[in-house]
Amino acid sequence: MPEPRLLTRDELEREGEALGKRLPPGVVVFLEGALGAGKTTLARAIARGLGVTEPASSPTYALVHHHETPHGSVYHVDCYRLRSPDEAADLDWATLESARALLLEWPERAGPWAPPPSLRIRLARVREHDDLRSWEAA
Repeated sequence: MPEPRLLTRDELEREGEALGKRLPPGVVVFLEGALGAGKTTLARAIARGLGVTEPASSPTYALVHHHETPHGSVYHVDCYRLRSPDEAADLDWATLESARALLLEWPERAGPWAPPPSLRIRLARVREHDDLRSWEAA
């Protein structure tokens, strides 16, 4: 497993956008970490790399944001507000999994409904430096 890396917010955004440009079709990306770790920032950057042109806002309240690109659908799902995995059953997982890319924040809250990840990224905020994030991809 690669060693964790420390990145500023700007570096995290650049890395995310570059990653989005390299991701294969049908990818499922798990974004894990505590509140404020940078999951949504990274998801937005990956979405830009995938070709999303409109600003990608956080889907915390809507749970799912859908973006169309010239290469297919990109879904950004935030499961933070799910109180139990049973609530994830209401999401249209067949559609989400058939997308060009599925970016999934708080995947553990979806329980068995979440598809297996193609890539799992763990983020952590470095407490001593508000602008630094630890990035670990597996």
